[in-house]
Amino acid sequence: MAVTIKDVAKLANVAPSTVSRVIANNPRISEKTKKKVKEAMRQLGYHPNFIARSLASQSTQAIGLVMPSSADIVFQNPFFSTVLRGLSEGAHVKHYALHMTTGKTDEEIFDGVMQMVQGGRVDGVILLYSKVEDKIQSYLRERNFPFVVIGKPFKNVEEITHVDNDNFRAAKDVTEYLIKLGHQQIAFVGGSLNMVVTVERLLGYEKAIREAGINLVNEYIVHEQFLREGGQEAIRGLLSLERPPTALVVSDDLMALGVLNTLNEIGLAVPEDMSIISFNNVIIAEMSRPPLTSVDINIFDLGFEASRSLIQLIENPKEPVKRIIIPHQIVERSTCAAPNLR
Repeated sequence: MAVTIKDVAKLANVAPSTVSRVIANNPRISEKTKKKVKEAMRQLGYHPNFIARSLASQSTQAIGLVMPSSADIVFQNPFFSTVLRGLSEGAHVKHYALHMTTGKTDEEIFDGVMQMVQGGRVDGVILLYSKVEDKIQSYLRERNFPFVVIGKPFKNVEEITHVDNDNFRAAKDVTEYLIKLGHQQIAFVGGSLNMVVTVERLLGYEKAIREAGINLVNEYIVHEQFLREGGQEAIRGLLSLERPPTALVVSDDLMALGVLNTLNEIGLAVPEDMSIISFNNVIIAEMSRPPLTSVDINIFDLGFEASRSLIQLIENPKEPVKRIIIPHQIVERSTCAAPNLR
């Protein structure tokens, strides 16, 4: 026979309504009572029926996640598995489930978001990216539907809650790091210019180059997909230049792995012939050969804070707009050194 709220209430010596309030995490219930009720639930093996609760409260207890592109491409990059762990943990604290878009094209992803929102499948949405042009953001704003962005919104930045790093500062920091080592021929390998993170990092790179009095070489700026193949394409193009760079700022560890693979194939050594510094500090950075110097952007924290902020917005529509900046730090390993001037 199924265990009920009444059974839990009897064991905990409280009213059934108190058990319901504990399950709903009502702030009016004391921590002592919550602990007693949760212990009774554990002893009896009681699990709340969240489907029934959602029907009663008109809440799905679910968050929609929107990827920047199709899932089969996205999950090649460890950034997304890490940010999902943070999102999941933040949602779990408040017993929210995660519902992911699965479209392969921008149109399919947009249709998926509309189905989630208009079908009442989720209480709010998290965008795991920020684009320069994004009709999903416009759609959610028009409907006044709760959403949070991981990244800096390109428009209406003061009106949208978002969680981000200071990508301008981070890119400026790493470019200055290479300049201090003696490099002047520094290339930038970024993703699509429709991604705000690429724009911010490119601006930081350019600022550091100009402040150092170094000529900005347009051919040293390359944009590819955030995939290993993107890094491979980028380095082949840069090495074909009459005066190839001696150092690279690469916007993603997976792209940097592609760069390392290609340099190894053609017999160029890192960091002796080419210095590389990248972003994200995922497991690839530690395990590559040689291990990558990389910017730790605390990806897990990006996800955790995004889900926490969205749930606050769902539970209190008057919650003020937040801009949460997650700190970054350079993790030095073995891919940067002074340029080989021979």
